[in-house]
This record gives sequence, C-alpha cells and structure tokens, in this order.
Amino acid sequence: MRGLKGKRVLVTGGARGIGAATAIRFMEEGALVVVLDRDEVALEHFQRSQPALCGTIKADVADADQVNHAFEELDDLVCGGPDILINNAGISIRHRFMDISPQEWRQVLDVNLNGVFYVAQQAAKRMLAGDGGVILNMGSTNGLMGYHHYADYNASKAGVIALSRSMALELAPKVRVNAICPGYILTPMQEAEYTPEMLRACEVKIPVGRLGQPEDVAALFAFLASDDAAFLTGQVFVIDGGEITGGLASQA
Repeated sequence: MRGLKGKRVLVTGGARGIGAATAIRFMEEGALVVVLDRDEVALEHFQRSQPALCGTIKADVADADQVNHAFEELDDLVCGGPDILINNAGISIRHRFMDISPQEWRQVLDVNLNGVFYVAQQAAKRMLAGDGGVILNMGSTNGLMGYHHYADYNASKAGVIALSRSMALELAPKVRVNAICPGYILTPMQEAEYTPEMLRACEVKIPVGRLGQPEDVAALFAFLASDDAAFLTGQVFVIDGGEITGGLASQA
C-alpha cells in the first residue's frame, strides 16, 4: 500500500487476534508499530515473536487515566503521537438480554465504546497538532443488524459507528476516520464463545463459503490507512463475506 512506510501506528488490543494480524501487516508494509493491550502475558509473547515491533504498552482502554499515561509512553517510543490509530480493542460476552447484569453491561460498554472514545481523543489531539492522520475504529456487523445473545455488544458497536461518523466530520480535513465492521472472523474471542458446531452453522450462512480470518481484516485496515484511500472518510466498511447482504444475520 502506498504511504505506509515509516508511519507511526498504534494498534489497541494488538496482542492477539485481529489486532496482532494487523500489527504484523503494518510491519510488513514498513510501518513503525506499537501495540497496546491489557494482557501483559500476551504482550510479552507477541513482542518475543515479533522483534520488529517498536514496543508494547500495557493499558486498559476502559480506564481514561491509563490511556493518558499510555499515550505519554507512546510519545517516547515513536517520537510523538501516531500517524495511524487502529482502535481495535474490544470484548464480548455471549448471554441473553434478560440475563445481562448491570456490571456486565458497563464492562462491555466501557471497553468497546468508552475505550474507543478515550483512545481516539488522545490520538486525534496529537494528529491535529501535527500533520494529521488516520483513525480506524473497530465496529461490527453487530452494530448494523440485530443478533441474538449480544445486546450489550450490539449497542456498543452501534455507538462506535455513530461516533466514527461524528469524528470524521469534526476532525476533517486533517484526520480521516472510518469504521470497520467485520462479520464472523475466526479469532480466539470467537472460538471461546462458539462451539465447532455453532461455527459451522455460521459458516453456511456466508456466501463466500468460509469464516473470515484476522488477516482479511488486517488487509482492509492497511488499505484504509494508506494513501490509496485518501478520499475515504466518514464511512462504514463491512467485511463479512457477504453474510448480511441477504439479511441472514438475524437468524438464531
């Protein structure tokens, strides 16, 4: 992709799954990558496996103070704020709407929506003071369609989509902002919540005939962050193998 070499990139939730695949893709493009994650063990393992990383930062995106300190650390690691933010960190809990506790509701919204806001605001502050940049927020097809057993997650991702559109308007023209909405992607989080039988049932609904891989989403992130996407902002990009095209996502 054009324009990624030498760019300073921060990937949140970057130690595993889509985040890790995205960090690796940007390093392959010649970018200077730092990953942020709250899992210290996963961070250490990823750093050992990826010596080209510029560094790792342990922080919980749901905690505004930790995010502020993380960006101070990032400033030292890459000589300033990021040129590109991949705002990927997120969690989900599979449960029925009537079983969601207030604590679980707050936990999911704190990470998936509040965390995206805290991180994006810190990144945007630095981008606006410098030469601009790109912010890519992790949404989901769950924010566009109704899915069983994920009411809190669905609400958080719908919020990310609306937040991304508002950010794109207010931060233009120096900062481009888009939301990426994956469907079923085979990640550790997905595998922890779905049995093999459930995953096969999802797979048959997808027109391309397979579940997505983290590398599929990483490729979209790389394109949208590149100069090839310079005229794209305020948009929602679905990457789901065609799943919601036929309105099948709401099936139980």
